[in-house]
Amino acid sequence: MSNDIKDKIILEALLERFEKQRLPRLLDIKKKVELGNKLDKYELEFLEEVFSDAKKNEHYMKISDDQLKEIIMKALSLYKEITNKALENELKN
Repeated sequence: MSNDIKDKIILEALLERFEKQRLPRLLDIKKKVELGNKLDKYELEFLEEVFSDAKKNEHYMKISDDQLKEIIMKALSLYKEITNKALENELKN
């Protein structure tokens, strides 16, 4: 199997995992922090895992199409929004 085909399969798997598992949880966490709540240990671990995986798979962004790049950038923006709001919530209390 060529590297291009392997890369495409991996990209598809990463996208599917993001859409079905990570995005829904990120959106739930975003709602929580928007309500002024603090993140718990498991949510912090989840965010750390998402960020770590994004860094580890960064090279796939370079070979992805524009649509996938847009999704990746939106995900990173969502991550930033969550962490900024979570920090704001921590500093309030």
